[in-house]
Amino acid sequence: MQKTQVPRAQQIAERAFANLERFLHIEAVSGVVLLVAATCALIWANSSAASSYEALWHTPIMFGVGSLQFSQSLHFWINDGLMTIFFLVVGMEIRREIHEGALSSLRQASLPMAAAIGGVVVPALVYLGFGHAPNEQQGWAVPTATDIAFAVGVLALLGKSIPSNVRVFLLALAIIDDIIAVLIIAFFYSGGLDYSGFGVAAIGLLMVVGLQRIGVGSAYAYVIPGAVTWVGVLMTGAHPTLAGVVLGLMTPVAAMPMRERPLDAVTRFTQELLGRAKAPERDASELISPLKSLRLAQRELVPPVVRVQGALHPWVAYGIMPVFALANAGVSLAGIDLGTQAQQWVMIAVALALVLGKPLGIVGVSWLMVNLGWCSLPAGVNWSSITLIGLLAGIGFTMSIFIANLAFVEPATLGAAKLGVLSASVIAAAVGLAWGAWRVRRS
Repeated sequence: MQKTQVPRAQQIAERAFANLERFLHIEAVSGVVLLVAATCALIWANSSAASSYEALWHTPIMFGVGSLQFSQSLHFWINDGLMTIFFLVVGMEIRREIHEGALSSLRQASLPMAAAIGGVVVPALVYLGFGHAPNEQQGWAVPTATDIAFAVGVLALLGKSIPSNVRVFLLALAIIDDIIAVLIIAFFYSGGLDYSGFGVAAIGLLMVVGLQRIGVGSAYAYVIPGAVTWVGVLMTGAHPTLAGVVLGLMTPVAAMPMRERPLDAVTRFTQELLGRAKAPERDASELISPLKSLRLAQRELVPPVVRVQGALHPWVAYGIMPVFALANAGVSLAGIDLGTQAQQWVMIAVALALVLGKPLGIVGVSWLMVNLGWCSLPAGVNWSSITLIGLLAGIGFTMSIFIANLAFVEPATLGAAKLGVLSASVIAAAVGLAWGAWRVRRS
């Protein structure tokens, strides 16, 4: 078969895009991008251009038709809008793990589940142990969350010498941690509920179920039902990002039913397409129908929960999460008076709860469950590995900052909490890397 020579510029572009795609799939890179975004936010918020930082995120953005207008700040659309997509991916990760991963059986999930609960309860108790005033006690849940992207990214920096089961355990623990964080947001950080909103959300969910029942597999068809669900959850007074979790959990784990197996359909439509393409007097328009059928069969080779998650992951990892960090990590040190006891203790409590409370809760509860004979360590995972997981779980960042925004209204206290999260995440990452490197050298 004779190959067609393509232009030199096209060859260079193809190689560049292929290398970029491989680069974006390196797990440690997304964590680095997130760290760069947070650093830029901190520098910007404490520079001579700090006023522009605040002005940017308070820029009003309006959507509406005719007299129906809805206007909110850019900060709202990032934290309550874009982050819904982040939570959608979280929901799909949970759905996959329940179906075929580390949460698919009680035996597999019992130890990471117990460890995750310990990693939530102990940091909360450490925070509350500082005896804060009632307004400051609202931040008890800030140090309970783990940032999956950062934690897994740091673990990836340690290389392939870390057993795969350690990564699986960390992922399972972080996902269960996310489930608990979502429940905390739903029950403790949602205002008085307006029950009329549940009706609107129910309409959106019924639209989703209806489309699934009639065999609609295109993800774009679910944008409007998803938007209706989001508006309904917003109307209830609950945090609208919870709509993303619900929709993620509803994403099918099996391909759309077809009259023949997708692989057989791909083979048949490919042969039909080749037959028409080789016809001596072919009309190009005759290729449209078999091409459409082939694309549909190719799409159904992969279950929707895998396909949609894979399509959204780069946008979330390299777009939404860095933008969230840029919008929320810009803590103005000028607005935080660490000489004030309340703000000082909030920062210290959050930092200690993440750096010490997380590993103590995870390692302590894991040790208790194993020694009581209720659970066993997975193959390739020892107590040094559990300690590494506990240290990396102290990287709170995205979810911790998200909860801090819900917990604190007063800007100075919110800034102190964010500063505690940022400092603790850096310390936890550094200590985790040091422990992991020592473990690798020792083994």
